[in-house]
Amino acid sequence: MDITTTTHDTAAILTVKGRVDALTAGDLESAINTIIDKGDRCIILDFSGLTYISSGGLRVLLATAKKLQNNGDRFMLCGLSIDVQKVMNLAGFTAIFSIYSSASEALDAVKKPVKPHS
Repeated sequence: MDITTTTHDTAAILTVKGRVDALTAGDLESAINTIIDKGDRCIILDFSGLTYISSGGLRVLLATAKKLQNNGDRFMLCGLSIDVQKVMNLAGFTAIFSIYSSASEALDAVKKPVKPHS
């Protein structure tokens, strides 16, 4: 797995390539936590280069979503392959996460106001 981080004015984009499995899920979690620890509360995971995600990877996504629940926080996924999209559908994650077709589409969505939690 390879992770590249790009910081924009409105969000940090982590581009993930390869596989997120039991061996690499911890690396993904560490990369995300590093961004959060720096104070970035808007994170986009670009999965356009992701070929596989295991239950360990799904756990990382849920843990991150729980950390980013304050007003103004954003956590989005984009660029899901057909195989990764199937896993997200089966796990029910498409109802939980904001998913966009591309990183640019997700960045555009970040600029729109967030509805406050009710």
